[in-house]
Amino acid sequence: MAVLAIEIGWDPNLARIGGLLLTWHGLFTAVGILAGVQLSLQLVKITGYDYDDAYELALVGIPSGIIGARLLFVAEAWDYYGANPGEIIRITEGGISIWGAILGGVGGALVWGLWRGYPAARGLDLAAFGIILGQGIGRLGDLVNGEHLAKATDLPWGVIYTHSDSPAFVHSLTVGAHHPATTYEMIGDFVILALLFVVLFRVLWHKPGLTFCFYIVSYAVMRFFVTELRIDSSDTFLFDLKVPQLVALCVVLGALPVIWYFARQPRFEEPPPPLFQRG
Repeated sequence: MAVLAIEIGWDPNLARIGGLLLTWHGLFTAVGILAGVQLSLQLVKITGYDYDDAYELALVGIPSGIIGARLLFVAEAWDYYGANPGEIIRITEGGISIWGAILGGVGGALVWGLWRGYPAARGLDLAAFGIILGQGIGRLGDLVNGEHLAKATDLPWGVIYTHSDSPAFVHSLTVGAHHPATTYEMIGDFVILALLFVVLFRVLWHKPGLTFCFYIVSYAVMRFFVTELRIDSSDTFLFDLKVPQLVALCVVLGALPVIWYFARQPRFEEPPPPLFQRG
């Protein structure tokens, strides 16, 4: 057991209103969605992308992402939810998949945008900023709740959850201090967010779509390695990979032809906004 560790004793539940349980996880998820949408919409204004189109895409992408997040989580834990189908709709009590949220939200908005004839490539670039910001903020809820379980560690920033309602309480009693794996992911999310500003406005501005590809590939690589520290994800039949790792691998492979397609498109000749032009 680690000599030094961070003890987290917060009650993961904020309040119960009737039959609705409000958790820190749900609160930070909501804050992350709102902050992410606002960031992307601010970039829409700066870059000249049609604001009404972007707002419409957000209205489609948010519910698509929530549905995708829950469906993939339920699929991973089907042994439980198959026996307790009434629990499937209790999304406010936790239980979502980040990969489900990304694939569901992006997929829903992309299909809608293509159907409506919106410029999809630049829209994806701008959406990437909001998505990764929302992911990072949402992971704060995981840190407070102890939503995900990770391997034991002797590092001084290992975490121990002491509140009996925390999903990680029994795990903390059993293994002691363990890695704050989702916090590592949160830090990675914010690093990717910072890099996106450089990538879009200084490197790939003239090739719409490639900034989104940078986001999705960099997140997939980071998530692949962070998931190695977690023990709460189901294993797959392929090379002992966990489900999030298999999804990450498929995303990287699937991104390759998309990168090739966007790289071959005509150069976008308009300069970046003055705020981001080189001095």
